[in-house]
Amino acid sequence: MLELSFAQVKKHMGTTLILDDINFAVYETDKVGIVGANGTGKTTILKMIAGLEPLNKYPGSWSPGYDYGWINRTPGSTVAYLDQIPEYDRHVTVLDVLNMAFEEVFALEEKMRHLEDLMASQEGADLDKTLKTYSRTLELYELKGGYEVKEKLGKVCTGLQLTEDFLNTPFHLLSGGEKTTAVLGKLLIDQPDILLLDEPTNHLDTDAIEWLEGYLSTYKGIVMIVSHDRYFLDQTVTKIIELEDLGAKLYKGNYSSFVEQKEEAMRIQFADFQEQKKQIQAMERKIRQLREWALKADNNKFFQRAASIQIKLNKMKRIERPKFERPNMRLDLSKGSRSGREVIMADQVTKGFEGRMLLNQADLHVQYGERVALVGPNGCGKSTLLKMLLGEQRPDKGSIELGASVKVAYLPQRITFDNEDLTVLECLRDKIIIEEGKGREYLAKYMFYGKQVFTPVKGLSGGERIRLKLALLLYEDVNVLILDEPTNHLDILSIETLESALEDFKGTLFFVSHDRYFIDKMGQRIVAMEDQDLVDHDGNFGQYRATVLARRLAEEEARHAAKEKQARAHRKADVKKKDKEVRIDLEKVEATIEGLEEDLAHLEDQMLTQGDDLTKLNDLFEEKTRMEEALEAAYGQWELAQ
Repeated sequence: MLELSFAQVKKHMGTTLILDDINFAVYETDKVGIVGANGTGKTTILKMIAGLEPLNKYPGSWSPGYDYGWINRTPGSTVAYLDQIPEYDRHVTVLDVLNMAFEEVFALEEKMRHLEDLMASQEGADLDKTLKTYSRTLELYELKGGYEVKEKLGKVCTGLQLTEDFLNTPFHLLSGGEKTTAVLGKLLIDQPDILLLDEPTNHLDTDAIEWLEGYLSTYKGIVMIVSHDRYFLDQTVTKIIELEDLGAKLYKGNYSSFVEQKEEAMRIQFADFQEQKKQIQAMERKIRQLREWALKADNNKFFQRAASIQIKLNKMKRIERPKFERPNMRLDLSKGSRSGREVIMADQVTKGFEGRMLLNQADLHVQYGERVALVGPNGCGKSTLLKMLLGEQRPDKGSIELGASVKVAYLPQRITFDNEDLTVLECLRDKIIIEEGKGREYLAKYMFYGKQVFTPVKGLSGGERIRLKLALLLYEDVNVLILDEPTNHLDILSIETLESALEDFKGTLFFVSHDRYFIDKMGQRIVAMEDQDLVDHDGNFGQYRATVLARRLAEEEARHAAKEKQARAHRKADVKKKDKEVRIDLEKVEATIEGLEEDLAHLEDQMLTQGDDLTKLNDLFEEKTRMEEALEAAYGQWELAQ
């Protein structure tokens, strides 16, 4: 059985220890989610498995600052890592990239064609030798799935919604998200023994995510996923590895099961901690009491008993107090002035982009205090609608505007800053008038501590960039939050903190997200971009998806019924045509029978008039025999026609 294991792994980043004594094992068909706060080493784990982050071991026994441990996997097993985005020549298209997954199959196919050409001109021993080589090559071709190339390619392209235009696009022209999607498609076709996925849902829409969930659930190899998408983890993984306090702990079950198990484990640990604390305090009191008695009575036995208890106390393995609260953002969105009743007003909005119609006479009205999730497939124009709301783009027709007294904070999907050479603190003070001390105190609320405030903005991770952007946006009171994929680069703990803060927000929330858990929790109303329109769906995301799937099922059943009706019409027409042909054939057969019977009667009359002319009689008899056989065959045709 395929196995992957970490044994006593200790890993540094520079001089900083990030993983210490990591031990776990996973097996064939295991689907493992890796969770933990940003910076705990989740991506490093994947890179070590892929061989991109080697263990920097000291030659000899372990020394401070050097790595240690063993990473073992079954010899010959193949590994693929999603986060690797290779560079290709400018002429290489997305389809070419996907077809690279079949390079071995295509090479075998070319070898088979060459062998076929050889066999055409060979004979004898040479032909036998080539035939054996061809047979082995054909067997390997079948084993490698040579006859399933089109099926595999079609399945992945349909699931990830890779259109013909997208497949023919040069790879170097794609955005970062599109490149990630294309490489994901190649990896799924490759089907490595160990599939490593780092935030695979970040650039997929809901349909593609749901398809990927189904695909991974039947994947035959090991799958290891780093993701902040809690619903995705619930649907795909069977084990969770949590990285915390430099260590790793393995839990069986999906993400929700892990949360329950961890809460229960922390409850038990706290109870054990409290019980041990009482025991330690009792032992300490006993030691003090024995020492007091020893001094008063000048009795060395009391000192010996106190020393014995002290030895037991020193040897006791201390239970750590569980950390119920971890360092995280301290967001406060409970305050803010009120806007007017109407917050977003879009009437008869028409918008096209690059020759494609996105919206056609669409309406949208959002009132103060509503929490609206904007959903739709990738490329339908969600971000374009947000830009029109903010005045960065104008509709081709119609009107779109924000209401009175609206104070907007907009968190874009792609976080950029005017001058990324500035430090975090300089970036804050460049936008906000604030003293350095107060600025550092404020940034600490967004988890920028100590020397971290002097980090250049260009060196920040995705999660850190979002935290800095939120710090800039939320310094002033706002009453409307417009968020474009806010959870993409936050860890789960930060997402939960954001959710908690948003629950206290009294203003209007309008957001785009593919995180179904986030939408379900934060969205009270769903607006879907469908067929160039903005369609309202009351209720949460789960109810919306149920409506969509029910509609698709009804449409599929209607298409099936229409096809069946058309097929019945074709069958009926075929029957009529065959009936007509049968009637025509029956008439022909009956005419043939009638003619043969008349000819046979005439022949018999001739035979009666020949007298003793044996030669003539013999000829007529043979003619009669042939005619009777023809008549018998005609009767058979008549029965068949009937």
